[in-house]
Amino acid sequence: MKTATVADLRNNFRRISSWIEHGETVQIIKRGRPFAQLTSLAEVSTPRSAPKPDVMARLQEVWGDRVFSMKEVEEMKEAELEGEEG
Repeated sequence: MKTATVADLRNNFRRISSWIEHGETVQIIKRGRPFAQLTSLAEVSTPRSAPKPDVMARLQEVWGDRVFSMKEVEEMKEAELEGEEG
């Protein structure tokens, strides 16, 4: 791993960016201590987005082919409201 100071970044960026483009990871030193690392984006694996849940499959799994009547829906709403009040 190559190293460069913050001043090197400021004064010799072209040289340091060339290292990175050629696959080197560059450790940045600030006040004598490691501060950061620069790595080419080509080497960093991009995180995959989490798969979206299949909501309809989950509903089917939980409720099956169940269809609620309007009376049942009203009773569920009332029970929900009573739970919020109590």
